[in-house]
Amino acid sequence: MEQAEQVLNSLFEASAAGAEISEETVDYLIRTAGKEERENFSSLSEDVVCYTMRGKPIRPKTFGQKKYIDAIRTNDIVFGIGPAGTGKTYLAMAMAITAFKNNEVDRLILTRPAVEAGEKLGFLPGDLQEKVDPYLRPLYDALYEIMGAESFQKNFEKGLIEVAPLAYMRGRTLENAYIILDEAQNTTPEQMKMFLTRFGQGSKMIVTGDATQIDLPYGKKSGLAEARRILKGVRGLRFTEFSREDVVRHKLVQRIIDAYESDDRAHARRTERSSAERSGDDAAADAVQTA
Repeated sequence: MEQAEQVLNSLFEASAAGAEISEETVDYLIRTAGKEERENFSSLSEDVVCYTMRGKPIRPKTFGQKKYIDAIRTNDIVFGIGPAGTGKTYLAMAMAITAFKNNEVDRLILTRPAVEAGEKLGFLPGDLQEKVDPYLRPLYDALYEIMGAESFQKNFEKGLIEVAPLAYMRGRTLENAYIILDEAQNTTPEQMKMFLTRFGQGSKMIVTGDATQIDLPYGKKSGLAEARRILKGVRGLRFTEFSREDVVRHKLVQRIIDAYESDDRAHARRTERSSAERSGDDAAADAVQTA
């Protein structure tokens, strides 16, 4: 009853703050009922990052997203790591475009590794920009929605907005810029190191990725996983981890993530059991041989 009361009070507070109450909002409040931070749910509605071209406010919808935004505001390099649908890229784009419009940085640089998601696309027609555009489409989508196609095109032609594959970052020093690396789980450790060392004065860098959706060839290490291991605790750099509770897409997305995570855990248990059985068989064989 206390948790139900918390949920209803949070809904009233969010509505009073002008937040749109959706089925996903109610579902999130129910799932997080009883947690301490729930008392401050209205703070999410009050934290408006910016507005889309249609006047829709962009604000954090979960506490994980709120921590992510706060981390971006207070750190020079931020890693956003978590499952699909948690708003990692979209919120990073919103923060970057806001900083650009407020003249906090001179330009936007958006990049991602050109790695195919499990299928070979083969030869792509067109010039170089047309060849890489399919890989960068999610970044364009966010730019169009928040900035508008006309404003984007104007700034793109002036060179104030750059959308390019990761390979184009080599040898550069990126100063007074907002830099976003998307799909970072598909970088190699060498690419990640190369990208992070491009960081220049007056810049801010956001790296987003999902460690469960690596499309690198079998046996290749992920640069995102290596960076999380090596850079944990480095001052001025923050890792923000999203959980399945932060998924803000259709609730089926969360169920799909849950199902895959459950299957991964079951597979890990089977592997451990099989390994233990083999170890037992080996020990028995050694005992027989010794005898």
